[in-house]
Amino acid sequence: MTFDRNLTTMRRQPKQKRSQERVEKILKAAAEVFIEVGYEAATTHTIAARAGTAIGSLYQFFPDKLAIFHALEVCHMEQVTAVNAKLLVPEITSLPIEQFIQIMVETHAAYFQNPIPRIVYLQYFITPEMFQLFDDRYVRQLIETMANLLRSRNPTLNPQKCELMAEVCHYCYNTVLLQALRSDEAHQQKLYEELQALLVSYLKPHVEPVSLEGNPQIENDKVMKVMICPRCNSNRISKNGHRHGKQRFICKDCDRQFLH
Repeated sequence: MTFDRNLTTMRRQPKQKRSQERVEKILKAAAEVFIEVGYEAATTHTIAARAGTAIGSLYQFFPDKLAIFHALEVCHMEQVTAVNAKLLVPEITSLPIEQFIQIMVETHAAYFQNPIPRIVYLQYFITPEMFQLFDDRYVRQLIETMANLLRSRNPTLNPQKCELMAEVCHYCYNTVLLQALRSDEAHQQKLYEELQALLVSYLKPHVEPVSLEGNPQIENDKVMKVMICPRCNSNRISKNGHRHGKQRFICKDCDRQFLH
């Protein structure tokens, strides 16, 4: 997917390397200022000062603050599309669901440490009307992509069920991700771990169904042998009581507890 850079309403596109570097500094500075003081309180003079450039140089490329934000939006949409494309290769999507979810969450967590995607993502939940690219059509594409992935992992799934599950995953994922980006680093990590556990618990019975026919004890032992710790990917798992009516397990290597 490509995005029209003319939508940024820039006065002109940088052609020379020096101009491109100046615009990159302006965009990085703008993202940092927006994060620190908020979009409404930020000014073009503050952004120019943070970028170490004259206000006149800023205005050569951007007529106002909104044009700068739209340029940030384009950067984010291009970058996150590339990130997601790298996650949707067979080498990753065919992994056990625990590993796939872990890679996906950790990749996005690292990506959103960058100030540009971080502020664009956060701003959408404050003033979505100012966006040009991120709209309902883009959201539907993301959900359809997830639905197709679920169907590819289990072709017996009903297409409508796949789409509904994908929609639930999308909105749960974004809700937890939003809170994580608003939290300190320690709490962020806890939320990411719980997000992984949530998605695995929800998806695993549908995309990796396990037959419980025959001897229940034997089948339970088989389940435990193929289970993988969502934190360290170890298969040294043992039962650890019940919670909310569900079997709880603990990893013998990293002591991570999780439900199945």
